[in-house]
Amino acid sequence: MHVETLLQLVLSGLAMGGIYAFIAVGFVTIHAVTGFINFAQGEFAMVAALVAASLTAAGMPLALAVLVAVACSTLVGVLTERVAVQPVRRTSPLVVLVMTVAASTALRGVALLLWGTTPHGLPAFSAGPPVAFGAAVISRQDLWVLGLTILAMAGLYMFFEHTVPGTAMRACADNLLASRLVGVSPATMSLLAFAVSALLAGVAGAAVAPITLATYDMGLMLGLKGFVAAVIGGLRSTPGAVLGGLFLGVLESVGAGLISSGYKDALAFSVLLLVLVVRPEGLLAGLRQRAA
Repeated sequence: MHVETLLQLVLSGLAMGGIYAFIAVGFVTIHAVTGFINFAQGEFAMVAALVAASLTAAGMPLALAVLVAVACSTLVGVLTERVAVQPVRRTSPLVVLVMTVAASTALRGVALLLWGTTPHGLPAFSAGPPVAFGAAVISRQDLWVLGLTILAMAGLYMFFEHTVPGTAMRACADNLLASRLVGVSPATMSLLAFAVSALLAGVAGAAVAPITLATYDMGLMLGLKGFVAAVIGGLRSTPGAVLGGLFLGVLESVGAGLISSGYKDALAFSVLLLVLVVRPEGLLAGLRQRAA
């Protein structure tokens, strides 16, 4: 393979990896604070993508449509926590996991009724030709994805390190009993964790819609790939989740170029199985651990 071709595949993979990173950080945020795995995470991205596409088709300016769509995905995340998770929060994690799977299925069903099976397009955030990096090129929307990934990680760092709610969430992740003793409500932190993760997923959904189109079932694969990225990162580390997402995106892109695009999904789940067998705590679990 030529170096130029490899560079092109890596650049393409980094953009999709940024989307996986958003979803993976959502998984990490909820798991670190509550101990639960939320398999409705991909559907939060789907909601934002479809809402943004519908609003722009109705004539709303793109920037406003994206903001409203992200707000809608955040609201869906909050409702999911209150309706599906909170009533069974004191039971076993397996029960909560089943409830999030049920919520994921229900959200896909509602999206199918509202939007049908037709893919919906969303304009790119910036018009113009691709940007050249040597012999390789990257689309402006891919640059938006990478830029938003960097901004989101910086924003999360500021939130968890320099705000009271962020500190409370980290405290719940470190020691739930001690957090209760100093007046931190685990139920409130659980709600906040779902809101933050749904917001991140909403940004990912709106960012990826101009690249892949928005469909009612897009969240299923996004959620699974995000979960793989989170497992690679160790499920409790934000830097690990981001690097896991970027690694997975590059692996899929290079694998599709070297072998076949038909094996792209198989590569991702093969990595998941390999990590669970060889290093269940995550390949990047040695990175500094944070509550999201």
